[in-house]
Amino acid sequence: MSLNVVLLNPEIPTNTGNIGRLCLASGSKLHLIKPLGFEITDSRLKRAGLDYWQHLDVTYYADFEDFIAKNSNGRLHFFSSHASNTVWDLKFDQNDFIIFGKESVGLPKSITDFYKDNCYKIPMYSPKIRSLNLANAVSIVVYEGLRQLAVNNEH
Repeated sequence: MSLNVVLLNPEIPTNTGNIGRLCLASGSKLHLIKPLGFEITDSRLKRAGLDYWQHLDVTYYADFEDFIAKNSNGRLHFFSSHASNTVWDLKFDQNDFIIFGKESVGLPKSITDFYKDNCYKIPMYSPKIRSLNLANAVSIVVYEGLRQLAVNNEH
């Protein structure tokens, strides 16, 4: 079972480090789309990823267009707190791409408008919060995807 975790312009190295660690633990691949808000050699990234980063399957892209050009045949699922569909509506398949925006503003409106039928949100039950921490959101989606893939493999 494998998923592809895509971070578009991540800004916080500790989030990316934690997500890298999650990817390694879950057998997922990490895709980082530049520009990044930090250097890949940042000590905070390494601390969050501990000594696992060297074992991580990670691919870097110059920009979103580069990512699309290299993964045009993939099933793309975008996550935004503004989406109508929820993660519970998504039926995961092997090697799906789950795409998240930067911590401060999420995905650009141009992307969510273009891919509106492929946008999903994680339900939040309090009006007092506008978003989840990026690393937490990625964890929720990755393990829901893996749960579905495991159930599908049992049948």
